Amino acid sequence: MRLIEKIIQPSSSTHSATVIFFHGSGDTGSNLIEWIKFLLGRNFDLPYVKFVFPTAPVQRYTPLNGEYSNVWFDRKHISIDALECRKSLSAIYETVNELLNREINGCCIPANRVVVGGFSMGGSLAFHTGYHLNRNLCGVFSLSSFLNDQSIVYESLENSTVESLPLLKMFHGERDTLVPIDWGKRTFEELKKRGVKGDFIPIRNTLHELKKSELLDLENWLREILPPLDNELLNKL
Repeated sequence: MRLIEKIIQPSSSTHSATVIFFHGSGDTGSNLIEWIKFLLGRNFDLPYVKFVFPTAPVQRYTPLNGEYSNVWFDRKHISIDALECRKSLSAIYETVNELLNREINGCCIPANRVVVGGFSMGGSLAFHTGYHLNRNLCGVFSLSSFLNDQSIVYESLENSTVESLPLLKMFHGERDTLVPIDWGKRTFEELKKRGVKGDFIPIRNTLHELKKSELLDLENWLREILPPLDNELLNKL
């Protein structure tokens, strides 16, 4: 399936890294950009990075009584102990792989210069992307997200032979009632058991939402793991 995308091109003449940011259920890539700009007063400040904000396909969503919504995949219900709808997940995998291939093969950006992340359901898709579909990426981030207890991601990591997995950065609101912080913590611990390294950061006085402080922290983290490259390294891309 072909996705609608909002792309923020690098402000400099050099494109040496890409970040793919998946929105939450019922949202769009354009709305996510506006939310970030409202909180920061600007876009992310990494002039050599392309930011891709795809919009999920419109499909029936069981938690909304089968109504149509922009969602990455279907769920039986929003709970950490629910079984994954793997048929629905497999449908979006092909599209996500196309996004990755465009950057890695089409734009000649090495996999270790690509980061994926997202808010809520978008963060869940980022886990699937970086720890199931392509474990050669640079990093994965999530904001207010979780994986189901029996996730295929855990199975995939247990069977992985990759020595170095994408770095992880997780943020979660302490007062989140839609996706309780305990779900995020449990996901983080399960990923750690399977070799993932990173940080879990609780956000005080925060519900199921984005906050300026976590976006600034995320920006700094992206700058650390995706530093600008000198001319010699760029010529090798």
